Amino acid sequence: MTTGTQHDRTAPAGDGPRRALPVEVFAVLRRHRGTLARATGRVVGLAGLAWLLLTAALFALSWPLFTHMRNQVNWYRHVEDPYLHDSSALGTVALCALPLHLLLLGLGSAALQRACSRAVAAERRPAVPEDEPASPGIRSLVAVYVLRGLVVWPLPVLVTAVSESLVGYHIDTEDEIVSRGTWLHTALQNLPFAAVAVAVLLRLALTLAPAAVADGLAPRAALRRSWSLMWTRAGGVRVLALALPLAALTAGLLRLTTELALPLRPLVRALLEQVTGNFFAAYYAGILAPVITGLLLTAALALPLAFTAFAVFHDRLRRPGA
Repeated sequence: MTTGTQHDRTAPAGDGPRRALPVEVFAVLRRHRGTLARATGRVVGLAGLAWLLLTAALFALSWPLFTHMRNQVNWYRHVEDPYLHDSSALGTVALCALPLHLLLLGLGSAALQRACSRAVAAERRPAVPEDEPASPGIRSLVAVYVLRGLVVWPLPVLVTAVSESLVGYHIDTEDEIVSRGTWLHTALQNLPFAAVAVAVLLRLALTLAPAAVADGLAPRAALRRSWSLMWTRAGGVRVLALALPLAALTAGLLRLTTELALPLRPLVRALLEQVTGNFFAAYYAGILAPVITGLLLTAALALPLAFTAFAVFHDRLRRPGA
């Protein structure tokens, strides 16, 4: 009786019984922990350095404002009057710098998303080395973040601006366009909440777009794929079931890390006031120090998990039988 020769075959990744999503996500994180840890360290470190330089540049540009505040408080002390400083000019500077902060956030997120998606792809195609140059690159991932932002956020921003201009609390009674107490006034006041709800729904529907770009799609095609996957029979519920715990985890980590970094506030404030002699510059730097530290620590702890989870989830949804 002849027996057949048995060949040692390695089953392709993704074949066989499907594991639970958390099990597969943590398996990817465990197997590729070295690569992901190095990528996270590089991204967070460079982002922290860039954020520090950007903040220092903004403080340098705002120095005349800080000097004016200091001179004003000295004058009011001299005439023995109370002084309430106006920080609206600083708010304008911060608003003008917001695109730079968003660009920095997009670049960092894109780099981490690519690393996490490549780790997931290496599970499916073990022959492909993780350090092989990836295509598409960072620009495609940044482009999908920009496109997603343009789809999601203009509506709530525009609606809030219109509502504030028509029924804002700053409008005097004699100048109001819509009378207070009417149904139209109440509707206009609550309209921004409805717009934010629509924006959240759109954001959920486009959650998987970066993972789709990292999988090889063009930015607009990735948005369409994320939208179509969201509205499948099981897609929407599963996206919600994945996104909400990750959002809660990220928010909790941000709160915890910011609280733990609060001792930096008096240290930074005292150091800068001693060096510069300007209380207001030191005050605002002290406010920012624990916030920036908390954001960087949260990014290092939460984003690799979130990006890997969405990459695994996208891979599952796009496969037949998902």
